[in-house]
Amino acid sequence: MFSFKQLEALYWIAALGGFAAAARKLNTTQSAISKRIKELEVSFDTALFDRDLRQARLTEKGEELLLVARRLLEQRDAAVEQLSKPEVVERRLRIGVTELTAMTWLPRLVRLVREHYPKVVIEPDVDLSVTLRDKLLADEIDAIIVPDAFAESRFSVLPMGKVKSVWMAKPGLLPRLPSGSRVLRMHELAAHTILTQGDKSGTGIIYDRWFKSQVVSPSNSISCSSLVALIGLTVSGMGVSYLPHLCLRSLIERGALEVVETTPALPEIPYVALYRGERKSNFISSILMLAQECCEFSDLFQIEEVGAEKGMLSGASPF
Repeated sequence: MFSFKQLEALYWIAALGGFAAAARKLNTTQSAISKRIKELEVSFDTALFDRDLRQARLTEKGEELLLVARRLLEQRDAAVEQLSKPEVVERRLRIGVTELTAMTWLPRLVRLVREHYPKVVIEPDVDLSVTLRDKLLADEIDAIIVPDAFAESRFSVLPMGKVKSVWMAKPGLLPRLPSGSRVLRMHELAAHTILTQGDKSGTGIIYDRWFKSQVVSPSNSISCSSLVALIGLTVSGMGVSYLPHLCLRSLIERGALEVVETTPALPEIPYVALYRGERKSNFISSILMLAQECCEFSDLFQIEEVGAEKGMLSGASPF
């Protein structure tokens, strides 16, 4: 009748929009994908794709078979996960994270995944939140961990942790009163150049909304999509920026940055894991539980327990 390989070919052509994309997804050739579809069509004696169109569009019978294929593939994956011991599970883990996660607790997650699933190949994707969301929608990635900036009914949501950010600047950049530092109101802060993470960053999206809620508009702003570059610009004295507080405390202690107290203070940024709810997976659920265990933004490049002396790379910040 048919094989799972044939059903996978049908599913991924429909999901990704073409034979070439499905071939890349399944690590095979386009001719092999075409052969699998031709075999399915022979088995059912009907065309599954409309070949008169430039794009791969399913026929009515193809749509019917797609529903069957999706259900059978989900049942197969669930059975394999349920019956396999973690140490023998062989598959790829495609997980998307932001730059801040990669700089803080991602090493701990990688270590835990390798301990629990030694045969799993980890494929982390470090990118901006909006790009990661689009990849998840395109089924190019299994799950993403990003700031809670999106209201997407197509995703299942799992709370992860929170990031405390503060305004920071190069010491001496902002004028001081004779009595020393003071708490700035938002309209006073907005008179200075504001460095932001832009509209592709989940943190940037959340803080842009918050800034507008304060009914103030910066006199000048510079957008930078890279968090590392944004830190560099702030250290260089290019402006004032919102940055994660605890993991950058070494730069504050060294005098490279100072905290700018404001009223109101910045709200914390909640991080969540997003995944496609219609494709349930015990494996992905287990991975996200490990991620919840690891999620902690207080130190850079964590390996063991947060703050443990042996868990930091030589105990020094790369900044």
